Amino acid sequence: MSILFYLAYKLVLVLVIFAITLGVAAYSTLAERKFAGFFQDRLGPDRAGPYGILQPLADGVKFFFKEDFTPANADKTLFVMGPALAMLIALITSAVIPWGPSLEIAGYQLPFQVTDLNIGVLYISGAVSIGVYGIMVGGWASNNKFALLGAIRASSQMISYEIAMGIALIAIVLLAGSLSLHDIVAQQSGLNWNIWKQPLGFIIFITCAFAECNRTPFDLPECEQELVGGYHTEYSSMKLGLFLFSEYVNMFVSSALMSALYFGGYNFPGLDYSTMAPNVAALVGFGVFFAKILFFIFFFMWIRWTIPRFRYDQLMHLGWSILMPLAILNMLLTALGVLYLGK
Repeated sequence: MSILFYLAYKLVLVLVIFAITLGVAAYSTLAERKFAGFFQDRLGPDRAGPYGILQPLADGVKFFFKEDFTPANADKTLFVMGPALAMLIALITSAVIPWGPSLEIAGYQLPFQVTDLNIGVLYISGAVSIGVYGIMVGGWASNNKFALLGAIRASSQMISYEIAMGIALIAIVLLAGSLSLHDIVAQQSGLNWNIWKQPLGFIIFITCAFAECNRTPFDLPECEQELVGGYHTEYSSMKLGLFLFSEYVNMFVSSALMSALYFGGYNFPGLDYSTMAPNVAALVGFGVFFAKILFFIFFFMWIRWTIPRFRYDQLMHLGWSILMPLAILNMLLTALGVLYLGK
């Protein structure tokens, strides 16, 4: 296989995954408003196109044509870098996710994954931990007290919860014996999903995912009642759009990670990909994986319109006094189980 062919395949795969990620994030905004309407006994958006189907496009056009305002005393370079960083980091996290079984193109077996790092779990932890920089830079550069308070809240919240999330991931690594997401998913064939072995780890991980995505009930950094708009108070036009959009991209990537780590990724009971043509298997696998992702996105939205926001002291108490000890206990029990009982 020539290097040019391999690079061209990878480039096309990156573009396709980016397009899918951005498309799902765009229509998640519409889905969220539709679900909100359903939960509150109203219709939701229904003016832009049939059943409001063009609402995300209308919102995007609106952001592009809004006045791009920069405060006089803001650090202009960092003010632009904040939303760009938030969006970039949200997108690069999906690089190590295996989207389906291998594809066959021109007689070559090619992985349906941007890159199969042998330290995939470590890469995810690193990408998640630098996700706070976009918010912190944007909040500080705004030269606004409310924005700075929102940024400080975001950084302390993310640092608090990513420790418990990292420890929950260690338990998965102990079970799989590998840091590669491809290996972790491959070991969950049929109904041999990690959720049966790691129910506590999954509860810890999904709780931390809500906090890392700044989703209700953990949306303290953009608490309207206290901080006007939080870290994006001074933002307008497409810069504000990037901040809001990155939240939905993070939600999509978090849902993909939960599906891959705990729910078998593209595996499903009764599906034997070895009996299918490679490209059919890849498409079916991607469909199964995508359905799981959509379920978790719905769950994120369901929680938002069901549970009220925590107070800040409750948020910190949950992270440090409850989730952290539970994550350590879960890791120790998993280690003992692997040591004495095997996988």
